[in-house]
Amino acid sequence: MKKLIFLFMTGLPFLSQAQQMSCCQTPGATASFAMLASDKQFKSSHEEPLPFHYKSVAGTDITYPTADGKTAHAFVIKSQKPTDNYVFVIHEWWGLNDYIKQESEKIYNDLGNVNVIALDLYDNQIATTREDAAKYMGAVNTERAKAIIEGAFKYVGPKAKIGTIGWCFGGGWSLQTSLLAGKQAAACVMYYGMPEKDIARLMLLNTDVLCIYGSQDQWITPKVIADFQADMKSAGKKIIVKEYNADHAFANPSNPKFDKTATEDAYKHVMEFFKSRLK
Repeated sequence: MKKLIFLFMTGLPFLSQAQQMSCCQTPGATASFAMLASDKQFKSSHEEPLPFHYKSVAGTDITYPTADGKTAHAFVIKSQKPTDNYVFVIHEWWGLNDYIKQESEKIYNDLGNVNVIALDLYDNQIATTREDAAKYMGAVNTERAKAIIEGAFKYVGPKAKIGTIGWCFGGGWSLQTSLLAGKQAAACVMYYGMPEKDIARLMLLNTDVLCIYGSQDQWITPKVIADFQADMKSAGKKIIVKEYNADHAFANPSNPKFDKTATEDAYKHVMEFFKSRLK
């Protein structure tokens, strides 16, 4: 669920983000969040996850081609009955680990009549330490991430009705994925992710957004969310905000600040949101 790190700590991986913008160019939403790695408190706020192994009953790991001549990795759970409903799951800053696979299967089981595909924006790298998480997030190249997402669109096909969900790093990329999905976008859930600030881009959004965050979050703050609400209104788009008296990453069970009550309540809203839009 988290982002990057100091230039002297990440070296060239961080530079891969910086190279995408000139010194006078305002960084995009995902790059802005990545820059939080320069905040020591942000990094230290992410406790390393407890060892966890999950054996999926229905899911499988796949690879698929991307337009940049490479392949991408994902975890897929296919509906037992044919359906064009899909939920794209975007991992937090640890990568596509077993926690995310477990959450993907929970979403699959609780929604029903849906296919779930958990994307891997780290290209088969999973972090177990803060240092690795920062390094991997710092190495995420925007164009490569888009290629992975767009390759997944081709994998599911042009008739797919797409919902997206992600946490922290994945929260921001959930919104970006819905933007890239165009008319195929049907539902977008963001857990404490960095919002898109370009109103012109938000005007292209084809779906409502459910935004979930904690009022004690020092990075995705109430001010950040209020600005996002104003921007969505200016863009003529609908946003539903659920605020909890909780900290950043409160829905992560490996986080010492995990809030079980808030997490369970937020999840109920997620299910209602998806079920009303993925029919």
